[in-house]
Amino acid sequence: MPIRDDWLKLRNRLLSSPRFQRWAARFPLTRPLARRHARELFDIVAGFVYSQVLYACVRARLFELLDERGPSDSAALAPALGLPEAGARRLLLAAASLRLVEQRGADRFALGERGAVVLGNRGIAAMVEHHAMLYADLEDPLALLRGERPQRALADYWAYAESSAPARSDAAAVDGYSALMADSQTMIAEEVLDAYSFRDHHCLLDIAGGDGTFLVEVARRWPHLQVILFDLPAVAERAQARFVREGLADRARAVGGDVLRDPLPEGADVVSLVRVVHDHDDGRAAGFVAAAHRALGPGGTLLVAEPMSGTRGAEPVGDAYFGLYLLAMGSGRPRTAAELESMLAAAGFEQTRELPTNRPILTRALLARRASD
Repeated sequence: MPIRDDWLKLRNRLLSSPRFQRWAARFPLTRPLARRHARELFDIVAGFVYSQVLYACVRARLFELLDERGPSDSAALAPALGLPEAGARRLLLAAASLRLVEQRGADRFALGERGAVVLGNRGIAAMVEHHAMLYADLEDPLALLRGERPQRALADYWAYAESSAPARSDAAAVDGYSALMADSQTMIAEEVLDAYSFRDHHCLLDIAGGDGTFLVEVARRWPHLQVILFDLPAVAERAQARFVREGLADRARAVGGDVLRDPLPEGADVVSLVRVVHDHDDGRAAGFVAAAHRALGPGGTLLVAEPMSGTRGAEPVGDAYFGLYLLAMGSGRPRTAAELESMLAAAGFEQTRELPTNRPILTRALLARRASD
């Protein structure tokens, strides 16, 4: 499209001109746009610092302290935060600028709206602390993109990511990431359950279901449903213990194995892949979808739920955040809904449609049917 290319070239020449930038910042009609673009660009530049402010708040338990004590000054909070008073005040002012806390006076602070959201969701705080490994892997992003970093913290953390025999992973190797996924899976489960009803199903098989958090939430909402979890043996042991603790042992069971090598349990009329496909490169991801197809009878249902590339209003979450996160992890990539639909069709699924979710930034969902024989 030569005309569009010429226009883009002209636009970029103007935007890169200091003289044009100064003019746009002064001219009344362009001033709001110029200021917005300047703020957005600065937020990208300063994003790491902002995230470290949040990390400091989580590590120091600032949100819990403000929730317990109510509005407090920096002198009162400093000892509990483990900071000198000057350091506490600097952190509080930084957190207030990000709406994590609210400033109620010259030196009086209360829990802010964003801090309250973090406080109410363990998964967010767990991911914030977990990001220390991601930041280490991103110290030299070009080296990561070239594949030149032989040691990656995330790859070591996610034991299955680059393992040739993931089913051999022991409990110690899976404990960390199983706990992390459990902390964040509840809000994903709520999104999926608000988008899809399991009323007409009798048995759900959740592939790579971790410690069973998703299935526990499903079983609570749909008491008639039998649920089966399939994951690595060490992970399945954790899930089975969870089902027993939750009083679900009569209709929930966990089976251990390797999805790409071992047969999956039979009898389910619906299979779920929740935050699974994007964790794997194309070949393995297609293998997971094919395994789901084999596990279902004719007319069975597949539910795929995960963050997707190209989500309107949340584009950076897919290709910027998950694009680099999964690279550091050593496996997987974000995919668009269209790419996933093609993968499902190649495995023999049909009638694929997207289910609207309340917060697509967290997860989107696709529903497909196995063709009737």
